[in-house]
Amino acid sequence: MPFPVAVAVELSDDEREQLEAWARRRSSAQALALRSRIVLLAAAGLKNTEIAERLAVTRPMVTKWRSRFAAQRLEGLVDEPRPGRPRTVTDRQVEEVITKTLESAPRDATHWSTRSLAREVGLTQSAVHRIWRAFGLAPHRQESWKLSKDPQFVAKVRDVVGLYLDPPERAVVLCVDEKSQIQALDRTAPIFPLLPGTPERASHDYKRAGTSSLYAALDIASGQVIGSLHARHRAIEFKKFLQTIDREVPDQLDVHLILDNSSTHKTPAIARWLAAHPRFVLHFTPTSSSWLNLVERWFSELTTKKLRRGAHRSVRQLNTDIRTWIDTWNDNPRPFVWTKTADQILESIARYCNRINESRH
Repeated sequence: MPFPVAVAVELSDDEREQLEAWARRRSSAQALALRSRIVLLAAAGLKNTEIAERLAVTRPMVTKWRSRFAAQRLEGLVDEPRPGRPRTVTDRQVEEVITKTLESAPRDATHWSTRSLAREVGLTQSAVHRIWRAFGLAPHRQESWKLSKDPQFVAKVRDVVGLYLDPPERAVVLCVDEKSQIQALDRTAPIFPLLPGTPERASHDYKRAGTSSLYAALDIASGQVIGSLHARHRAIEFKKFLQTIDREVPDQLDVHLILDNSSTHKTPAIARWLAAHPRFVLHFTPTSSSWLNLVERWFSELTTKKLRRGAHRSVRQLNTDIRTWIDTWNDNPRPFVWTKTADQILESIARYCNRINESRH
């Protein structure tokens, strides 16, 4: 028995955009995503048998959703309401929960909890939790942010990102910064080791044994790090670190340094040293924009993998540990790859500023 002729499918631009959005779903509404793929392939001119083979479904299923779309368009792909327990939370109650969450606070706290808001609006705690989750509300969370007020912000972003994405020839680009006041901390009791069923345990209190300051220069191309430890972090120490870099980098290469606007980087002594070493070129990140300096990402590795859970009885022991960690890193360096262009960064910041302005009004 021959198969009936497949219904022709033609899509408008809006329909194609919606179907492609549904088809991209990976973790939810998989049935709707599959139906969308069927219709998109049908619109591309494929036969029902070809669609069934490509999507690993039956031919009657392809025929069903192809025909339903032709008759009812997008609405035909959505599941119809099924019989079941009626809703116990009204739209008005949902609106009240959202409004109170966003526009008010309890008398005894800075934000609502599911229990306090449930008592306020007369719903169950689980109902409030479901509404918050559905609308992406998390009153218990707070994130920090800061926008740079540097008048040369745009120019500096383009300068630094340009070095990351298109470094100059016959030159080395180093991200430089200091991690100051690294504390040598020792626990007041021995650390209990990891055991099956029991995590490593350390006392919450500690003893201070002094501080150290680390100057680091991260090579964006190789991932190698030049490090230097000092008791203080003044212009004198920074000049010594520049001299260390000068010895480490081959003479035939220019040196481009990405660093912040610390006062120690701009003293007369540093200016005189830079004038005597013209191969050094400084590129400053905008004020309050340390996220633009890749060496901060390396400092994060050092902190999480060595310092945060370490115990040091003296500054000497701390310095030895840091130097050993740097040597280990340089044995197998892993460069951090910058992917965002300057335009993408500036557009993202502009969108964020617009959101802030809209929320204020």
